[in-house]
Amino acid sequence: MATMTVATPQALRALEQANHVRSERAQLKREIAAGRLTAAAVIERCPDEAAGMTIGELLRSQPQWGPTRCARLLLAADVSEARPLRALTGRQRGVLVARLSL
Repeated sequence: MATMTVATPQALRALEQANHVRSERAQLKREIAAGRLTAAAVIERCPDEAAGMTIGELLRSQPQWGPTRCARLLLAADVSEARPLRALTGRQRGVLVARLSL
């Protein structure tokens, strides 16, 4: 027998917020893939919708950037692929932006 749960207003707001963040991130990745926005610009600016996104996810949204290319860049910059953008230090941001801008 299936039980039915009633969503609270707080749970509905949380779900709505999560859906909003997911759609904003998807749009951000589409803009990067299309070349209208660079990963370096996102790292520098770190918009709210991208703050929780991992650096690996962001880098792989660029054309021709797969796991190996990302791993090489992140190893050189001493950054974990799973690190969220909001957790990057100023030095790490600078290194990544400089290497991506070459």
